[in-house]
Amino acid sequence: MGAFAVPAVIFGLVCAVTFTIGFSKENVFNVMSYGAVEGTTRDSSHAILKAWKAACSSKTESSTVLIPKRHTLLVKPIVLRGPCRANSITFMIHGEIVAPTSPGEWTRTDQSQWLAFEGVSRLNVTGTGIGKIDGRGTRWWSQSCRDHPDLKGCTSLAPTAMKIISCNNTSLSNIHFINSSQTHVLIMGSKRVEIKNLVITAPESSPNTDGIHIHSSHNVIIKNTTIGTGDDCVSIGDYTSNVNISHIRCGPGHGISIGSLGRSGNFVQVEDIRVSNVYFKGTTNGARIKTWQIGRGNIRRVTFQNLYFESVNNPFIIDQNYGNLGGLSNEKQTGVHIANVSINNLFGTSISNVAINLNCSRSVACTGILLKSIQLKSANSGQKVTSSCLNAHGFSFGVVQPEPCLQI
Repeated sequence: MGAFAVPAVIFGLVCAVTFTIGFSKENVFNVMSYGAVEGTTRDSSHAILKAWKAACSSKTESSTVLIPKRHTLLVKPIVLRGPCRANSITFMIHGEIVAPTSPGEWTRTDQSQWLAFEGVSRLNVTGTGIGKIDGRGTRWWSQSCRDHPDLKGCTSLAPTAMKIISCNNTSLSNIHFINSSQTHVLIMGSKRVEIKNLVITAPESSPNTDGIHIHSSHNVIIKNTTIGTGDDCVSIGDYTSNVNISHIRCGPGHGISIGSLGRSGNFVQVEDIRVSNVYFKGTTNGARIKTWQIGRGNIRRVTFQNLYFESVNNPFIIDQNYGNLGGLSNEKQTGVHIANVSINNLFGTSISNVAINLNCSRSVACTGILLKSIQLKSANSGQKVTSSCLNAHGFSFGVVQPEPCLQI
């Protein structure tokens, strides 16, 4: 059946253009038709909510909410909820979405979020390479308790730019995120999520501005993405499994981290994590796993492969004593068991003298650690790098430098 255009369908005072191809239908809901206003001073939140409601309830195979080209829209905190009647729904950002600059706009609302999708299946959030989301987080950073602990009314919680909550079969792609107040992208309670072709940037000094954080989610792919922020490029939280992270450029920032986990003494369950083909430049850490002594549970079946480091502090770390300020005298008899970790093909330069640091618990040792094909050099002329191991058990093959220190 040939493609043909169907006249516009009127929803109240606004329009959605309908296209039919074969047996599938697609409705495009332009937010400008729902009252969105160009500029950074007038709020377009209600217009986007109206467009979303119309798209979500549409009796079509697929619906698209469109932020058109050459438009900048101010959006206050919103949650776009499902389930939707449309079989799939796309949130298309061809223009730019900006956050309010004043933290006061979050009064009497959830201070942790700005843009959120919740309970939507078959969601596609994309910008086709030109869409931009600007968190305009400067005012939040200036009152951060981390950087201004003596400031009266300082804040330890600030909005995440985009949350994807309980959304299955979801993709996020081709968007430039900049200057989130805190974490840029959070994936929580979701399954089968693909993230690709993002650019995420914030100043190196900006507090807690992680690029992507994954929590309580499964079957997640992150690939072909550039991240440079003030915290972890990618961080993996608890109750997470089957995550593939590949072809990432990371820096500045704190590297790619599993954890920290077990801070409240809870049972940790993280498994089947694969990190490969990552270029770290000037980061404070490279790849790391960090757990608190009072935690319990398991981190297992983790692979770090094909990692390149350029002037990186602490290229590889396992730290089961994270947050232990009391030293050995305060050591607990608990711990998260870290097992079956493969570290393969690590190359590049380290600023720190200890390039590989495996600081495992005296009570719950790290087991099944494999070091293979590693050649790290000092970024400082005339110096050599070393390894440090505490209660770390496993095997080494083809490790040129630093000299391995694993126990069998």
